[in-house]
Amino acid sequence: MKTTHLFEEKKRPLLIAGPCSAETEQQLVETATRLNRTGKVDMIRAGIWKPRTRPGSFEGIGAKGLPWMQRVKEQTGLPVCTEVAKASHVEMCLEFGIDVLWIGARTTVNPFAVQEIAEALKGVDIPVMIKNPINPDLALWIGGVERLSNAGIKQIAAIHRGFSFSGEKIFRNRPHWQLAIDFRQELPQIPMINDPSHICGRRDLLQDVAQKAMDLNFHGLMLESHITPDEAWSDAQQQITPEVYGDMISSLVVRHEIPDDPGKLTLLEQMRKQIDLIDDELLHILASRMKISREIGKYKRDNDITILQQNRWKEILDKFIEKGRTSGLSDDFVARFIKAIHDESISQQEDVMKG
Repeated sequence: MKTTHLFEEKKRPLLIAGPCSAETEQQLVETATRLNRTGKVDMIRAGIWKPRTRPGSFEGIGAKGLPWMQRVKEQTGLPVCTEVAKASHVEMCLEFGIDVLWIGARTTVNPFAVQEIAEALKGVDIPVMIKNPINPDLALWIGGVERLSNAGIKQIAAIHRGFSFSGEKIFRNRPHWQLAIDFRQELPQIPMINDPSHICGRRDLLQDVAQKAMDLNFHGLMLESHITPDEAWSDAQQQITPEVYGDMISSLVVRHEIPDDPGKLTLLEQMRKQIDLIDDELLHILASRMKISREIGKYKRDNDITILQQNRWKEILDKFIEKGRTSGLSDDFVARFIKAIHDESISQQEDVMKG
């Protein structure tokens, strides 16, 4: 599989921006025009069809928005991209000259749907981006790329938009940066584009996530922008105005794998970056765990239940020591680690009791 044209790494970062959903022609064209004015965008994105978790939510304007995308191309001179979820979407996009397609996370999770899209694209020379599936399944993500490649698609990119996790308390979708790194190790020729909007689900985290993607040498960014974000018909909390977007991109530090002097980063430096990512994940997981511990503390307080449950604690300790052995971890390390977590949980619950 070889990447060409839009996804060649000569241009980094590749910057994709636009509204979550095309709502009206005026909203889409004005957003694109203002984004283009920043000089910090290479492609305009907009959702025409929006697969939603539950019925009743805004599910996209539909095919009538495709001529609006044509007008955006005419006025800005920029390529446009949108999400497709089935063969009929592909056919309509090709008819209206959409430049790039992407496959969303809810579609990637279904091999039948990805195969249907791949079949519809046979013989067509168009770039296609594929988002990670909702759940952290590396094989399913790679399988989607392989289906597109087998259909003859030469220009393929991956979009890292994070993974659903019921216990996540910080992000909308947990980044699982290590899984994106594993994807790149398996398919190093496929560019990786980061989607901070869907990872964060809120504006205040976008900058940090975008910067981390640049630090990890991701090929590009896809961000959601709207002329009036708080009034957006979908995903309002994660969208930013074109001007805020421009300022954010201007403040990013774009790092490169190869420094000014010859030679790539050493293997040691690469492994240290992976360690940093795993440590970040550990802290987020521990923060999520302690939030639940505080909720347990409230329940115990309200129901006059003691904080320490000795039998429960022994079960946890024995279970983790046994699991640690199967993973090559010493009993002493696992015991000290779990005890430290348990002590902090007890402390958190004590604060709730006192409060």
